[in-house]
Amino acid sequence: MTNSSNVRARTPLAVTLSVWKALFLRETITRLSATRGAAAWLLLEPILHTTVMLVIFTVIRVKVVSGIDVLAWLIIGLTFISVYKRTASQVQGAIGANRSLFAYRQVKPVDSLLVRAFLEGFLALIIILITCAGAVFLFDVDLIPDDAGLVLSGFLGLWLMGLGFGLVCSVAVELIPEMGKIIGMLSMPIMMTSGSILPINSISEPYRTWMLYNPLVHGLEVARLGVSSYYHVITGTNLLYLYQCAFVAIFLGLALQVRFATKILTQ
Repeated sequence: MTNSSNVRARTPLAVTLSVWKALFLRETITRLSATRGAAAWLLLEPILHTTVMLVIFTVIRVKVVSGIDVLAWLIIGLTFISVYKRTASQVQGAIGANRSLFAYRQVKPVDSLLVRAFLEGFLALIIILITCAGAVFLFDVDLIPDDAGLVLSGFLGLWLMGLGFGLVCSVAVELIPEMGKIIGMLSMPIMMTSGSILPINSISEPYRTWMLYNPLVHGLEVARLGVSSYYHVITGTNLLYLYQCAFVAIFLGLALQVRFATKILTQ
């Protein structure tokens, strides 16, 4: 007979960490092997987007944007905005993709959301480092940060914003499936006004000020300033505003997860 005194019950924290580890490994394998060349596409997508935009800027003879090389401006804008976009998209679809796992009482819907967000942040960081290193060595683009702290602050803020938006949308699409289409339509103007491909300094007032209500603008501007101290950051840029929006979205998303937890599980 097993001596019950030798059997130690795991703490809730230990159970949660074990669940997160298992989900992280599962999501990593699924994400990188979902289709043929899935891992390569993660890197090729921002490179192709950057190439297309660089061709457009070359045609209209733009070599410098707000004080820095146009290629550096585009790489930071497109790779960093993908941190938000991919995190929000993956978190939004996490519940539906992992529904079969919720039969195990240790696995909660919010676990799959958080693990997906961590995975996307990790992958995005690797992609950014590889893309920037390639641009530095192949095209001699100055992408060595003047202030790494600002770059990381912008990265973290955009990632948190993606997490918060994804948390809120994950509940919305589970309760009302049609919301997925509406969210998709709303995401387009948010991305277009983020400053990732459109120089906001070239926008006339009062539209430029209106665009500053988009929190993504502030993350991209700070990241570009961190890469080059010569960058002419938009007047009114406030990194704290990005973090405030992100934490409000995360709080709202987690509150919705708790409020509708039972309904989500029984959908």
